[in-house]
Amino acid sequence: MSDKTQNRKEVFQRAWETINKDNSIPLEEKEGIMKLIQVLIEAVESFPRTRPQAEDAKTFTQEIVSKHSLLAMVKQQADELDALRRISLNLTSSLDLQTVLDSVISEAMRLIKNFRSAHIYLYTNGQFEFGASLNAQGVRNQSTSSPRQNGLTQSVADSKSQVIIEDVEDHSLFQSAKDWTGSIIGIPLKVGNDIVGVMNLSRFTKGNFTRSERRLLELLADEAAVAISNARMHKMVTELAYTDSITGLPNRRALDEKLQEEVRYAKRMKTLFSVVMMDLDGFKNVNDTHGHAVGDELLRALFNYFAANIRPTDFLARYGGDELTLVMRDTTQEEAELVTQKFIGLIRQFEFPFPNNKKVELGVTAGIAVYPIHTRTPGDLLRAADAALYQGKKHNRGSYVVAKGVTGPLPRITFMR
Repeated sequence: MSDKTQNRKEVFQRAWETINKDNSIPLEEKEGIMKLIQVLIEAVESFPRTRPQAEDAKTFTQEIVSKHSLLAMVKQQADELDALRRISLNLTSSLDLQTVLDSVISEAMRLIKNFRSAHIYLYTNGQFEFGASLNAQGVRNQSTSSPRQNGLTQSVADSKSQVIIEDVEDHSLFQSAKDWTGSIIGIPLKVGNDIVGVMNLSRFTKGNFTRSERRLLELLADEAAVAISNARMHKMVTELAYTDSITGLPNRRALDEKLQEEVRYAKRMKTLFSVVMMDLDGFKNVNDTHGHAVGDELLRALFNYFAANIRPTDFLARYGGDELTLVMRDTTQEEAELVTQKFIGLIRQFEFPFPNNKKVELGVTAGIAVYPIHTRTPGDLLRAADAALYQGKKHNRGSYVVAKGVTGPLPRITFMR
């Protein structure tokens, strides 16, 4: 064995002993450092020397080890910047609130080791609403009970700051949850000083969350809060575009999209659906007797009274003026007739506080059309139901008429206040 080879072996041995004593360096990084030392020693050997080789090798080793913490910090910061870039891209790619919430949960899970579950609760006017969840098994959005009054989520919202619990078994906030183990962190989602939500992340292991984990979660929380606020604003604006300003019911635009959706569903499932066009008899007398303000109040009260008496799967929209359109999924003509009779009976039970007790007699006349019996397109379906309604108003007020087939173009709609 040459002197150079022997010296190199001794240098590697001393270097390994020095590195191996530092428990803060992960095993895979120790191996990387040894490879780096080897490269440096070989580079030194290729140049003229003025001091002993072993001394140079020792100096390289000490410098590399001493600078490991700096290198680790730089690597950590690079990882954080990469995580922040990924978070920003994911959270700004959609304005759909549920998509944003799911993305936040997914990103949170990337940042925490040994995670058990994550939950987001939206916070509005002092009230919590379930937003999103994800557990270690990959199950998403499994709704849980509302946050406890004196629990972690409420504590985070009240304090507007992080709450870290290193051992849930030994903490007052979880006295009633004896089946829990591990640790958990609650993080406020804030825009300015306003809380828009709380994110809780639990893991199986006990102990504190690292400084790096907390910093990354804070970055995520800041981005998430802004994304949630923007998505909420977008949702509110969208809902306004599809909502009638007088009654609060879906408007004509929402009805058109609903009909297209129901045609697609009926084709796919090979089922029927029914449309009922209803007109409020006597409404003109309300406006003439009491004015448009009272007329608006009547429409708001009556139409919402009707809406409270439909199935969750049904869809009721203000078609225009004093007309309503009811869309009923998986409904035959016979079933649609029964529902229409129910509406005609409901208005007879409806009471409205007219000024000075000057009551106006009200009624409902309706037209019924069924897909695909009477027609096969959304526009034709409305035409068929509207033509039946016209026949009812002409010959059979206070009752209903079933469509006979597709008719001509829809008449112009006059919108009333």
